[in-house]
Amino acid sequence: MSSAPNGRTRWGAADRYLDYSGRADRLSGGARRIPVDTPAGRFAVWTKRVGSNPELKVLLLHGGPGATHEYLEACDSYLPAAGIEYYYYDQLGSGFSDHPDDSSLWELDRFVDEVEQVRRALGLGSRDFVLYGQSWGGILAIEYALAHQQHLRGLVISNMMASAPAYTAYAEQVLMPAMDQDALAEIKALEAAGDTDNPRYMELLIPHYYEHHTLRMPAENWPDPVQRTFAHINPKVYVPMQGPSELGMSADAKLARWDRVADLPRIEVPTLVIGARYDTMDPAHMEMMAGLLPRGRYLYCAEGSHLALYDDQDAYFAGLIDFLRELPSAPDSPDLKVQTDAS
Repeated sequence: MSSAPNGRTRWGAADRYLDYSGRADRLSGGARRIPVDTPAGRFAVWTKRVGSNPELKVLLLHGGPGATHEYLEACDSYLPAAGIEYYYYDQLGSGFSDHPDDSSLWELDRFVDEVEQVRRALGLGSRDFVLYGQSWGGILAIEYALAHQQHLRGLVISNMMASAPAYTAYAEQVLMPAMDQDALAEIKALEAAGDTDNPRYMELLIPHYYEHHTLRMPAENWPDPVQRTFAHINPKVYVPMQGPSELGMSADAKLARWDRVADLPRIEVPTLVIGARYDTMDPAHMEMMAGLLPRGRYLYCAEGSHLALYDDQDAYFAGLIDFLRELPSAPDSPDLKVQTDAS
């Protein structure tokens, strides 16, 4: 989107960004349900487009697993003014998408295949497609890039380490020792007893951990999109894949041994890694990730936590938008330029 000399957006550019004529989803305001084929049958996932930019389209992968797109609504305050077309997307089992009661569906490879089906349905490709993943969405974005990077123009990995064991070690060795130890002992006792549904569990986690490392403000002041996401998390997806909390991953979680550090040099597309000082994730590890990526770039949010898009919002979105605007031109041959061993 171009700007006038006084810094204001030219109305012609704004008109183009808001021109949805000819878009198949115009009738629904950009929202649509996309059929997704799985080993357990066909289901539908929900997406919603915002804006119109033929050269820059960002698909947003939310965290969890089993959270919702809602907490990413902070994007509405920044990305439209930057002329960026973007897509909200509730993964299967989340938010407005179908919620099949089949635990066999909650596997990383199946989620990667789901993202690829969504990409094809939305018509995204290497000339325009940027994949953004926050938290668990970062795991999914890394896996997608390793399997399908020939379709990407760019990649964003936000607030996610490339190793689940390293994430858990950081929680155990750095974050837990700094907590109130009586509260931590009670949290651990509830986990050991399998009593994490006990209201006392979140009563302890929120003030002693989440308000320090997930979103650095009193929970009663958390913005409405964050409140809605926490209210709508699907524990049938979240708990088996991650464990009951963000205090590291449970030893028996499906993602507990996930590690892609050694594979990062295979991701050849321009990639932004975002870390934050107070994150549940180790910011030094995320800076290391950017160094291992052939075209990596690191954005450090000095005041932020796991949801730095809220508690260090201006720095977060300024860095994200700069990265998106500075992406090199798309390859001449769409979707064929970059190949990987997994392609």
